[in-house]
Amino acid sequence: MKRLAILISDTGSGTNLQAIIDAIKSGNLKAEISVVVSDTAKAKGLLRASTNRLPTLIIDKKTDLTKILKEKYLIDYICLAGWKKIIPDIMIATFENRILNIHPGLIPDRIDSVVKNPDGTKALWNRGKLTDVAVGNFIGKKATYAGSTVHFLSREFDFGPVQERCFEKIKPNDTVESLYARLKNKENKIYVESLKKIV
Repeated sequence: MKRLAILISDTGSGTNLQAIIDAIKSGNLKAEISVVVSDTAKAKGLLRASTNRLPTLIIDKKTDLTKILKEKYLIDYICLAGWKKIIPDIMIATFENRILNIHPGLIPDRIDSVVKNPDGTKALWNRGKLTDVAVGNFIGKKATYAGSTVHFLSREFDFGPVQERCFEKIKPNDTVESLYARLKNKENKIYVESLKKIV
């Protein structure tokens, strides 16, 4: 059984973590969560971890997380779920094509290409934008669709082998909150689907 580390922070509500927990409990995902890691005790996902009796670890900037995950927890895959710290190159190299991330934009398959929305328009990558800003950018740029991408982390910022994408049609009166609420449901599903394929 593959061992997962879920990395969270206080920027999200822990819904991707919960989706993974639920998929494992239902038997839909054949893996186990060995540890939930946070860079702050204020992360909402820690309560979800505690409720489900999962081991947790709160780290500071001096912690050698790569070594801990590799040697103590024997982790197979790392899942970034609201993690806000830059992942160091040594971790990317140690866990090459084994660090999953979800990005609030449509990452292309090649660095010089673009993704098309279901209606044929150019999709927004939102490279370098965090969630609220990225979702606001879909609305501000008058995009027809919002979307998110599950991908393996690479040294190239906000880029790496794409595993799954989802699209959400933007409605005329959408706000960041209303649009992201719908998109978030799809994100949870594609995160689990990506994990099912790789484990």
